[in-house]
Amino acid sequence: MGAGALTKDAEPVNAERQRWMALAEKALAGASFEERLVSRTDDGIRVEPLYDRATGSDPIVRANPLSPWIVSQRVDDPDIDRAKAQALEDVTQGATGLSLVFEGAPNAFGHGLPRTTQALETVLDGIPLDRVQIRIDAHPWSRAVADWLVAFLGKRRSDPAKLNLSFGIDPAAIFAGTGRLRMSIEALQASMPQSLAHFFSMGVPGVVLEADGRVFHNAGATEAQELGIMLASAVSYLRMFETARQPLIYAAPHIGFALSVDQDQFLSMAKVRALRRLWARVQEACSIPSSTANIHAETSFRMMTVSDPETNILRTAIAGFAAAAGGADSISILPHTTAHGLPTGFARRVARNAQLIMANESHVDHVADPAHGCGAVEALTAELCEAAWAQLQTIEAEGGVLSSLQDGHIQARVHAAAARRNEAYRSGERAIIGTTLYPLKNERPVETLAAERRPPFTEGVAVCEPLFPVRIDQSLGASS
Repeated sequence: MGAGALTKDAEPVNAERQRWMALAEKALAGASFEERLVSRTDDGIRVEPLYDRATGSDPIVRANPLSPWIVSQRVDDPDIDRAKAQALEDVTQGATGLSLVFEGAPNAFGHGLPRTTQALETVLDGIPLDRVQIRIDAHPWSRAVADWLVAFLGKRRSDPAKLNLSFGIDPAAIFAGTGRLRMSIEALQASMPQSLAHFFSMGVPGVVLEADGRVFHNAGATEAQELGIMLASAVSYLRMFETARQPLIYAAPHIGFALSVDQDQFLSMAKVRALRRLWARVQEACSIPSSTANIHAETSFRMMTVSDPETNILRTAIAGFAAAAGGADSISILPHTTAHGLPTGFARRVARNAQLIMANESHVDHVADPAHGCGAVEALTAELCEAAWAQLQTIEAEGGVLSSLQDGHIQARVHAAAARRNEAYRSGERAIIGTTLYPLKNERPVETLAAERRPPFTEGVAVCEPLFPVRIDQSLGASS
């Protein structure tokens, strides 16, 4: 994007830029422009201090730009009765979606609903399913949980046309987050087409397969790595649909995405926008009409700190705003005390209300693509697309996402990115407000709910090195 051609309209902009550059160089007094005013992302993407207006691109919009995004609250309390009360409270107070996180899920962070039919039915009892999106977080037993949900919907005699569902089936995220699968890769690839045909025969609406990038982000992946892995997962799903003899034109709308957004507002906005553009590019390569990507965004777990947890409210608010302005279809904001344990009602309420204020008072959704034409975000979007596409090509050359994970290639790249980032925090090149910068002399007690941390999923066949979530403050030796 950047400066563009020298047209009559562009001349005043370029003249202004030249004057700004002269003033900047004078203020730098001989110091390096590159070192002082130019930064780079974890992928090496150059971030300039000043951009010209971008032209020539189309707006990137959500599937339903005429309504606000879905305010999705996590339901992850092992105590079923408490979880039910939380879900009812969230919906009553404005949440329009629920993300059911079961124990053993890579994104459960040590907690999660019991893996039982009773837990699912109890939590959803009294929830108006025709007005609330239900998401099943990616989980080793997602297909079984999906069957439970379908059976429950049958009991409720719910109208499929009025439902908004996501079943969260993602073998790659489970494989990466646990290092295990319930069966071998070969058996999984052979069984998935039959499972997909089963879902289609029942007429199940919504997202069946979800490419989940959060497990990779929280383990330390860069933005391009996260996007590239998600694309590789989505491509593998398209192949599964082909094997199941399902036309790809009908398959694409049943593939969704889940990613992490963090405190880097513009980069997070660009990441959401880039994912939409990349998914359209994949569909174009498959010679099928483009369907709009269904994107769920969750605020980053790796950016949550133990020290001065109230600063997490600022981080998650920025991340949530970036997701909304970037065009996510549904958003979950992690409560600010998540790094300490299972959040209380107060922490959950703060997270929920942050989104409600953005939607109902700040009206962030009133502009379909606020970043359209913004030189900085458009440039970041384009650069991320190219870097993520290169990651996809690398993974495909390694045999696809499951083979790459089995051989440890993806893990090696994610660990290398995390090591570089952690060294930047340890050296002081990067700072964490409340931890390395302006730390409190005395930390205040943090209230959490009584809940035993549960071990990760240990069933099935151990086939690769797992990727575990690591917070940014853990690189400094901070403990939880």
